Amino acid sequence: MPEERNHRSVILASIRLSLGAALSPASIAAEYAAIPRTYAQSSTLNRHALLELFTDRLLEYDAGVYHRTAAAIPAAIAEILTSRGKQGLAIPAGLPSAWLPAGFTFTEADLFDVYQVDKTEGILTACTVAIAETGSIVLQNAAAQGPRILSLVPDYHLCVVFADQVVATVPEAFTRLEATSSLPTTFISGPSATADIEMTRIKGVHGPRFFDVILVEDTPASIA
Repeated sequence: MPEERNHRSVILASIRLSLGAALSPASIAAEYAAIPRTYAQSSTLNRHALLELFTDRLLEYDAGVYHRTAAAIPAAIAEILTSRGKQGLAIPAGLPSAWLPAGFTFTEADLFDVYQVDKTEGILTACTVAIAETGSIVLQNAAAQGPRILSLVPDYHLCVVFADQVVATVPEAFTRLEATSSLPTTFISGPSATADIEMTRIKGVHGPRFFDVILVEDTPASIA
């Protein structure tokens, strides 16, 4: 009976709320704090296993993955752009100039409209955090990442991810995002792909068709 009464109270409280009953901030906070959180919030994987899992997830999504040191970022970018047949990329404000190799054109695009972004050969960004279990990369409207339009419109995206930005689980990622939770945020898991009712897979409908990641496995360069 006590459990039945508890369910009844929850249902009636939900009905009252939907009918416009006001709840105090303290009540809302208490209700949120009471939500059971029995799901896995961390991992026992060591750093090597964590990066291996992250790499495997990216490869499953058909993303390219390049393991490099911080000093080799410019050479890696040059190698990737050459293999992709690109002359340059759009970049967000705040991207370290030391990352950019000679011989290519990099254009700051934070103020570009959708048509200008669509005409670029792609975008080069950093990220805020990455999630190994889901193979996801999280971008925010911040230095070296730029407004959301830069990651949603171009056909190609190249992202630099440092090893210490990779966490195991989604809850760990949200913990890292707490300080910047008010910023526009985008979760990316490989190239954009969708399927219709006949299971025809189409890439590039709501994001880039091609996605590469440079995974930097030593001390990250600072992002101003």
